[in-house]
Order: sequence, then structure tokens, then C-alpha cells
Amino acid sequence: MRLAFLTALVPVARPDTGFEIANAAILDALREAGHEVTAFGFLRPGEVPADPDRSRIIAETEIENAVASPATRLRWIAAALRMRLPVACAKLRLVGAGRLVEVVRAEGPFDAIVLNSVMLPGAFPELLSLAPCLLVEHNIEHVSARQSAAHARNPVLRRLYRREARLLEQIERRLWRDCRFVWTLAEEDRAALGPALAARSAALPLLPVAATPETPAIAEPEPAHDVGLIGTWTWTPNFIGLDWFLREVCPHLPPDVTVAVAGRLPPGMAAAPRGVRLLGRVPAADAFLRSCRIVALTSRAGTGVQLKTVEALGLGLPAVATPLSCRGFSAMPANVTQAEDPRAFANELVARLAVIRAGDRQRLDGAAFLDRQRQALAEGLERGLAAARG
Repeated sequence: MRLAFLTALVPVARPDTGFEIANAAILDALREAGHEVTAFGFLRPGEVPADPDRSRIIAETEIENAVASPATRLRWIAAALRMRLPVACAKLRLVGAGRLVEVVRAEGPFDAIVLNSVMLPGAFPELLSLAPCLLVEHNIEHVSARQSAAHARNPVLRRLYRREARLLEQIERRLWRDCRFVWTLAEEDRAALGPALAARSAALPLLPVAATPETPAIAEPEPAHDVGLIGTWTWTPNFIGLDWFLREVCPHLPPDVTVAVAGRLPPGMAAAPRGVRLLGRVPAADAFLRSCRIVALTSRAGTGVQLKTVEALGLGLPAVATPLSCRGFSAMPANVTQAEDPRAFANELVARLAVIRAGDRQRLDGAAFLDRQRQALAEGLERGLAAARG
């Protein structure tokens, strides 16, 4: 099939956010199945598309709140109020109006359009008239916005998030009705779509960005940290989990336990507790995770599947995880422990660290997990494409 893959951010040569890693996994799987896929979307300044020949860049621009200036964020809010759109959609409309739909139409016709999240079709509803559309719901966006509102301490921000949630729910429900098929990244999110979409939806298991059968074995480095956390912490649902870990779990850890936090951090973040190093963006997620004795998976908000959980399981690493971090997985391996209470979470980390320091690294072979993910991803994608054909 000839497919258009519509995404806010075109996959880049060095993906490091969960959204980017998920995009790369889905796009790679579609191409490995033999489909001709062209990606359309925006590019951050200074980034390089992963596949320039099969990418169409609408504009180079910053669209993330964490790196935008206060003036830019105010302009986005003003546009959202004027257009009666969520801010997440209005900022895309500002940079893509008069270009995005026109470029997709000029490159067509396509057998189907894969709408990678609700933000672009929310900004450009006319996309649905160009070809049969299939939707990828990375998260149930209006639920995530409500959770962000509940966590916001600033009353103005809380009100904005509530507005986002209300408008995003309207957009999502319209897209669920009008698209031929809806993919979610967790079975729990698929259930949230309701019984009307049971036959027109599937959950897509994901893979770490470098998880290919040809990936060579990597020599295990000597651990540099006891506990490792990685994520895009500029996204509010992710930061809720990090904030919980730093404020409520860390006080229960012994002084000799070292913690490293990798990934983009929000500006103005409070100083880290004793024993915690904030590393920022790291060159390779898998190398960082391998450098830690144990991984902490701390999700407390958000929907969808946690890419850091997928990476940890694919590498066979020991972990302590909140129940929400385990969304989308029917069973967890023996080297993963679940804990919800902060003290219990800390105690599980300490107990596993004692075993690891005694010589049992608690590492498993993640190959079987990756094979199951790869096969199920291909099968889930094919179900949606069959709906577009029919």
C-alpha cells in the first residue's frame, strides 16, 4: 500500500523521547511489511530526518512547551483562544496553515493516511477527506490533560489544562467515529474507546528504537549508578512520576544508594535530593540503562504504554515499577517487582540492590520478549490496514 504517515514531529536520526521512539517503531514496521510510506510533519531546528528521501518537512520549528519562550507560549494560547482549539493543536495550525494539507495532497493519492496522534487532525480536520484514515492514539489525550490539570499548582495553568481536556475529548471522540481504524499503545486504552470500536481497534506492542534482530551483543559495562531513571521529563505526566520519586521515595533510600536521572528536564526544576545526579539528555538510552544496577519505573499519570518499560524489558534489566508503569503488559518477568507505596518502592529497590551487589546481576535475556513484541506489532498494524483496504 502507498501510505502517508502524518506526525507532528518527523522521525529523526537520534530519537530520544517516547513519542519519537514509538513513531520510529511503527514507521519501521510498516516499511518492513513492504508498504511505501512517506512521513509528513515538522522538524526541530538542528535535527536531521532519519530518512530524508521518504520525509516531507513542512517547516523547521519548535513546538514543545519546554523549549518555547514565554512570548511564544503566549502567542500559542492567544491563537488557541481565537481558533477555539486546544493549544496543542493551535500551535501546529499556526506553522502548517497553507502548507501541510497542500503538500499531502500534492504527494497523493494515497491508499490510506496514518494519523499519528490526534494533534494534527485536530488542527487540520480537512486531512480526513484526502484518503481513508487510520489513527494512532499514543495516549488518551484528554485523560492525560485532566491528570495534568489535577497536578498543576498554578490556577491559570490548571484552567488551561482543563480547557485542553474538554476540547481534546471532543476531537478524540470525533476521530474515533470517523477513522476506519484506531490503534492504541496499551490494551487498557483500547478498552477506553468503548464497545463500539471493539472491531475497529487494536493495541500495538512497541519495540525499543534499536531493537532489530541484527543488533550485536553489547559487552556489559561496570555499573556507574545504583538506580537509573530515564524519560522525557518535560512532559507533565512523566514529570509527575519523577517528582513523586524524588520527593517521596528518595528520603527512604540509604545514603550509599546512588541515583541517576537521564532525559530532558523542565526548566526551573528544584535541586535534586542527596545522592541524585541529573544527567539531562544522554547519547544512548540503552547504554545508560545498562550502566545502572537497577531501573526505577515511576509512572504515576498518563495513558498509553511506557517506552522506558519496553526498553528495560527488552534489555532484560531488573526493575522496580509502579503498577501504571506496567500498563500494556500481560505479564512481567521475574526480575521486575511492582510497588505503589513510596516506602515499599524504596524497600524493593534496596532489597534487589543487595542481591545485585552480592554478585547476582539479575539480568535476563530479553530476546523472547522482543520477538513477541515484533510479531504482535506486525499483526496489529495489518488489522488496521485491512480495514483501510475494505
